[in-house]
Amino acid sequence: MTTAREIMTPDATCIGAADSILDAAKKMTDLGVGALPICGTDQRLKGMLTDRDIVVKVLGAGKDPATCTAGELAQGEAVTIGADDDAAEILRTMSAHKVRRLPVIDGHTLVGVVAQADVARALPDPQVGELLEALSS
Repeated sequence: MTTAREIMTPDATCIGAADSILDAAKKMTDLGVGALPICGTDQRLKGMLTDRDIVVKVLGAGKDPATCTAGELAQGEAVTIGADDDAAEILRTMSAHKVRRLPVIDGHTLVGVVAQADVARALPDPQVGELLEALSS
């Protein structure tokens, strides 16, 4: 069975919880990504920051992206997947939490991110279709 470790995008780059949203946006631009894991000073995952979060929760709310921090947007415990969890667990977790990206954890260490696109490339069409339907409803 395919595992998260096999289909993830490795070496996920974090944004620090104390870093500004402006810095996060620049990092997203430089990396060509739409989301970054938020990591604390202890290097533990605090959440995920998406480009949509920046638009809706910062710009749309009239906040200053230069003074608002990534940590301010980390909400509760991040939804993650274990590196050795199988594809069925990835699909179940993404569907249940309606998330398009899952940080991949090995112990307490962030080792990568499984995105909806990774799932689409790695799994059979019927499974991908079910995931897309679950995320769209």
